[in-house]
Amino acid sequence: MLPPVNLRPPFNITRSSHIRLTVADLAESRNFYTNVLGLVVTEEDGSVCYLRGVQEACHHSLVLEQARDGGTCRRLGFRVLFDDDLDAAYDYFRERDLPAEWVEAPHQGRTLHVSDPIGTPLELCSTMETRPRMHIQFETFKGAHAQRLDHYQVLAPDTYQLCAFYSALGFRNSEYLTHGDTLLGAFMYRKGTCLDLAIVTGEGPRMHHFAYTVSESRDIFTACDFAGNLGYGDSVERGPGRHGPGGMLFVYLRDPDGHRVEVFNSHYQTIDIEIEPVRWDAASLSTNARWGLPALEKWYFEASPFDDVVQKAPETPQNPMTLERFLLEQRSN
Repeated sequence: MLPPVNLRPPFNITRSSHIRLTVADLAESRNFYTNVLGLVVTEEDGSVCYLRGVQEACHHSLVLEQARDGGTCRRLGFRVLFDDDLDAAYDYFRERDLPAEWVEAPHQGRTLHVSDPIGTPLELCSTMETRPRMHIQFETFKGAHAQRLDHYQVLAPDTYQLCAFYSALGFRNSEYLTHGDTLLGAFMYRKGTCLDLAIVTGEGPRMHHFAYTVSESRDIFTACDFAGNLGYGDSVERGPGRHGPGGMLFVYLRDPDGHRVEVFNSHYQTIDIEIEPVRWDAASLSTNARWGLPALEKWYFEASPFDDVVQKAPETPQNPMTLERFLLEQRSN
């Protein structure tokens, strides 16, 4: 069911690192991420804002870039362990006729832009400037004082195909979602918790969401409270709830440009080699949430496009148990 994993990959990706988003109103987006999520501004000017979680020492995990329309995702960032892993990555992508280009990225060491086989734009670096962690500067906390960036979820027309690509790069599955023999969701990791990159079947590539951890479960409700008090109440899209896979408490919010961000209460450990991935059956409602109602249809089908990347629909149309479908079936019963 799952592709084989290369446990000695050609270069060593260590974790999800940072994400670059375009926004139409930089000040408004800054307000959302600092006062609702509680991220810290590391550096900013009139066209870009670099933010990080209060637990993070590296310069940025979220980069907001001013653009005329906003609403796109520029890059998903991953860290590699050593600088020479970047050279190995460059060769690996070029040998497979996949894009690979050296770029200059402020506040980062050598940086490589690559794309996976379906066109997802990635940014690899091995080093980044650091700043003091803010996790015990309690007097400065705002909003949910999000701790650190944890993972991304992307939509892909063929989950198995993309899962095989990342498995060859050493990504392992903590859990996976199937319908019969079809792989619908792959929850993959490098850093030894259960997720760095989730791949779910859908029109793509598109960035479905990115996620920050919080230190206490109550901080999930704090994010909702601050969203409501600061005029972003409608941005609370799904939850609070508890995931079926993983079992984490969560809430999903949409920022002023429609980018989806998750706030959740961390993950379990998966680093030991003998731990096998957990299979979930998509026919079970509990894969959506342990309790509560299913998500709205837009949660499944809306996502942030990548700049100048052609999207492709899956061969089999998706028909998840949405809130709209659930309520319609309840009325008909």
